[in-house]
Amino acid sequence: MKEISCKLLVIGAGPGGYVCAIRAGQLGIDTAIVEAGKLGGTCLNVGCIPSKAIIHAAEEYESVARFAAAKNPFGITAGAPSLDFRQTLEWKDGIVSRLNSGVAGLLKKAKVKTVPGWATFRDGKTVAVETETGTQLIRAETVVIATGSAPVELPFLKFGDTVISSTDALALDEVPARLAVVGGGYIGLELGIAFAKLGSKVTVVEALPRILASYDAELTRPVAKRLGELGIVAMTGAKAKGLSAKGDALLVEDSAGNDHKIPADKVLVTVGRRPVTEGWGLEEIDLTMAGPFIHIDDQCRTSMRGVYAIGDVTGEPMLAHRAMAQGEMVAEIVAGHKRAWDKRCIPAICFTDPEVVSVGQSPDEAKSTNPEIKVGLFPFQANGRAMTKADEDGFIRVVARADNHVVLGVQAVGKGVSELSTAFGLAIEMGARLEDVAGTIHAHPTQGEGFQEAALKALGHALHI
Repeated sequence: MKEISCKLLVIGAGPGGYVCAIRAGQLGIDTAIVEAGKLGGTCLNVGCIPSKAIIHAAEEYESVARFAAAKNPFGITAGAPSLDFRQTLEWKDGIVSRLNSGVAGLLKKAKVKTVPGWATFRDGKTVAVETETGTQLIRAETVVIATGSAPVELPFLKFGDTVISSTDALALDEVPARLAVVGGGYIGLELGIAFAKLGSKVTVVEALPRILASYDAELTRPVAKRLGELGIVAMTGAKAKGLSAKGDALLVEDSAGNDHKIPADKVLVTVGRRPVTEGWGLEEIDLTMAGPFIHIDDQCRTSMRGVYAIGDVTGEPMLAHRAMAQGEMVAEIVAGHKRAWDKRCIPAICFTDPEVVSVGQSPDEAKSTNPEIKVGLFPFQANGRAMTKADEDGFIRVVARADNHVVLGVQAVGKGVSELSTAFGLAIEMGARLEDVAGTIHAHPTQGEGFQEAALKALGHALHI
């Protein structure tokens, strides 16, 4: 049995794990990282990156289709488009492959030892890794658990054949003619909208009263409108009950208690994700849990000395950028730096059409902790850049304290607003006031001007509405 020793061992090479390992290597820490699958984890291989590639391809296809139907204001006409979905997948896979190679190169540059295989704890300082060449023992002074999450499977809709997960949806050989989506959250709607644009007849089944329930209704209204325009049927307050006897339809009970059969070639189940805590031998180290998640403090320390945990395995929000920030922080703590988790906000983005961004507190959340607030909303219908792109649906909304005007939250819905999330987050992290945002010169014509205008609106002197 081979054996190696290192100062830091990272289990899992997803966004949190590989960032932690790279930063540790940069700081001169002898580091090893173990990954059973491909470098980059869920996000890079079967999540964030490939889904955005499919979403972009779908947008391009739908745009050309609109030109062919002469349903555009630009005076542009074109022939009816055709789709080679296999080529689309090859393009998507090429992007993933390039990023895989990039992560491998960065780990090598940071002098991190990469061990491919499945790790199992022997104790708090030792893991056994099952590799292609046999078992390898790794002893480390410090261990970081970054094992991520996996799609939740429903007992009456087991994954396989007709019933697929988000991972399966990104590897389909062809666009399904009829797609039923169980779950109207961000994953279900992102993929549902993409497949609708590629030609699928899509039905979304959501148990809650409305889609994207984690966002406020005002923010999601433009998305609901767009679903109708794309021909997507959204059944809210409805419950999926299983497949039909022939397996060619989804059985659904609507809000009134009536039963329906939704014809479907594929049923995409997107009802959440669960932390991957089984199979790693965690029972050997007896960590304190927070429900299904590993309990951590503000330095990502677990209940066992020398063992840290980061990313999805530690709870909500299950977002790659949260995991990355935690990974960087832990690496610096191991190097002896004084760090703690003191982030004011973590941006949440839904890559639907239109896109939805939420950073910090919503108006209702702000009201629960502040006696009085100011809210400024600027619609893209009054924004020159949005008009020139023929994408006027949506708005930017700023939430601030009424007494000192400190910005508490920023939300937006509209075409391409995901790219504004960094500016929103920076304003909150820097403790900006409405006057700071309003007093910053925003380039014209851009959609970002809506941020300044929303702040001006909250101050009571909007210029363009």
